[in-house]
Amino acid sequence: MKTISHYTDGKPYAGNSERTQPVFNPATGQVGSHVTLGTPQDIDTAVAAAKREFPAWSKMPALRRARILDKFKNILWERMDEMAEAITLEHGKTFDDAKGEVTRGLEVVEYATAAPTLLKGDFSENVGSGVDSYNARQALGVVAGITPFNFPAMVPMWMFPVALACGNTFILKPSERDPSASLLMAQWLSEAGLPDGVFNVVQGDKEVVDAILAHPDVKAISFVGSTPIAKYIYITGITNGKRVQALGGAKNHAIIMPDADMDMAANAIMGAAYGSAGERCMAISVIVPVGEGTGDRIVAALKPKVEALQVGPGLDSESEMGPLVTKQHQEKVLSYIDAGEAEGANLVVDGRGFKQTKQGYEDGYYVGGTLLDNVTSDMSVYRDEIFGPVLSVVRKDTFADAVDLIHGHEYANGTSIFTRDGEAARNFAQNIEVGMVGINVPIPVPMAFHSFGGWKASIFGDHAMHGAEGVRFYTRIKTTTLRWPKTLDAEFKMPTLG
Repeated sequence: MKTISHYTDGKPYAGNSERTQPVFNPATGQVGSHVTLGTPQDIDTAVAAAKREFPAWSKMPALRRARILDKFKNILWERMDEMAEAITLEHGKTFDDAKGEVTRGLEVVEYATAAPTLLKGDFSENVGSGVDSYNARQALGVVAGITPFNFPAMVPMWMFPVALACGNTFILKPSERDPSASLLMAQWLSEAGLPDGVFNVVQGDKEVVDAILAHPDVKAISFVGSTPIAKYIYITGITNGKRVQALGGAKNHAIIMPDADMDMAANAIMGAAYGSAGERCMAISVIVPVGEGTGDRIVAALKPKVEALQVGPGLDSESEMGPLVTKQHQEKVLSYIDAGEAEGANLVVDGRGFKQTKQGYEDGYYVGGTLLDNVTSDMSVYRDEIFGPVLSVVRKDTFADAVDLIHGHEYANGTSIFTRDGEAARNFAQNIEVGMVGINVPIPVPMAFHSFGGWKASIFGDHAMHGAEGVRFYTRIKTTTLRWPKTLDAEFKMPTLG
């Protein structure tokens, strides 16, 4: 059976460990391969290669770095189906959804090819008599990314294209649940002309994560995952003197105003709640209908659509939603539905009874689409990030009550409002205390030239990912003041230039 290992110094690397972990195909429940779990020594090897290459890579003209990324971009376009199939086989999401993931990641690569412009500094002439001043953004050194299972291609591409464009070298620690995409990216970067050692992959679990956090030559760490782990990464990283951006969990709400087009809203919510089986940090997992009758109308519009949801293997073109990533996660999601029912929610559509009947897929990790009405803010299905195909309906009398509900949650990643009222929409966008906002847009993921990041317990650190914030995270500013005097007298007072 195939064993997936590391990629260091421009080539596959077996590593120092005999520990492995099975990688399952969630659609069948069968083991498809095994992944090697790395060691601190493997991190040492990867960091040593990255550190060795940093001086030359960081001094390479930004235009030449951009050309390598542009070649990588073209390879991604040409081989998108290969990447998407690898994702589907290990994650479970539908093939079209996997292609969408690759495309959104590729957009960050496109953004990073503008490195010569992104890295331009400022110059001020004659800040004093015969004195000029300029600043420049310089790379940090060896940086690392620790990425989640739900987007094995897109989230790494939120990180490394910008990091590389800025002149850093990179260590990727992907999820051990779906590791194949990481090796494809590493191989294709080498094929595009990236020098050996500039981009490295070390597979592994917490042992590898802790080795990254402790390594003195790793200057910055990017992370996406659950809030408890994000907090751990952030605190440990900054304690060890590293720059850290750590994106955590979410509980994304969509307010449904009485004037909204219910069919349009229901269609939008279907994809946002049940796409990728709800395993998205930007999934809409709570809808908040406002006013008398709005809840009944939106639930009536959603119920037949949820019941008709086509659940099956991701490579089946008829499937609208695939399985969950692991058996353990399937059981966790089912337990939340149990808890919601026990706590008094109205089970409008129950996904617990879904059985996959397609031959060869009966043992996959499937849960049907689930719709819970009359959910309250004290229920676990509301408080916790379920990360599954479970949509909760929390009814509120007024717009102000709906906003207060959102403000009362610990997470503040993304939110949306569905309305035809421009005043309400503008009020919502300006005043809601959430990092990413959609107006009649259910999943407000910013384009690559803007930046991705929530507020409150959804992020730790001062910088969001990609866009201008990504450039700021992966560089530090250096300001130089210069003059060329013919003579210079000693001065013992604080110098003034104006």
